[in-house]
Amino acid sequence: MPNFTDVTEFILLGLTSRQELQVLFFTVFLVVYAITLLGNIGMIILISVSPQLQSPMYFFLSHLSFVDVWFSSNVTPKMLENLLSKTKTISYAGCLVQCYFFIALVHVEVYILAVMAFDRYMAICNPLLYGSKMSRTVCVRLISVPYIYGFSVSLICTLWTYGLYFCGNFEINHFYCADPPLIKIACGGVHIKEYTMIVIAGINFTYSLSVVLISYALIVVAVLRMQFHRF
Repeated sequence: MPNFTDVTEFILLGLTSRQELQVLFFTVFLVVYAITLLGNIGMIILISVSPQLQSPMYFFLSHLSFVDVWFSSNVTPKMLENLLSKTKTISYAGCLVQCYFFIALVHVEVYILAVMAFDRYMAICNPLLYGSKMSRTVCVRLISVPYIYGFSVSLICTLWTYGLYFCGNFEINHFYCADPPLIKIACGGVHIKEYTMIVIAGINFTYSLSVVLISYALIVVAVLRMQFHRF
């Protein structure tokens, strides 16, 4: 039987061990992170204060920017800290929290994109009914589904991650905590976690991609019909 050991922290090996490259990466990622925050927060503020942008499309776009802010903030600050730190550690609880929000925000963003595709379908294919069908109440309900589903599924996935056992190797070959590198260093509870990842990823990819593809396929058909009737 494997000799399981209690884990209190992990070591994030990061992108490189060369000091000069770490300083370079820190500078580059800090600039990219600052631009990401400024762009997305600016988008949210602009949409909220501009009366011309109070439509379902921009409502969903503001939520997409909101998720992007939290998605980048979940990983980047710790990565920047470790680039300039000698220890490069993350606590076990911090690792689970990072995994939880990473999985949750990925699901939320994917399904927001699906909701946005559905919104464009309604706007182009049903323009006369768009105002009534995509009311403020409907938009709030539509945007609530990705959040509720994403954070609920992430809780299940994180509980399976909590069920992983480790045998002394606490070095994660990555710059943030994620399921694949954790599975590589785990010595117990791996199979259940892998099966869960495959099933959930397959369901989410199939469903969200189907909504996007079907919505835009119907949009293309509607546009082609308009062009045909014009001639």
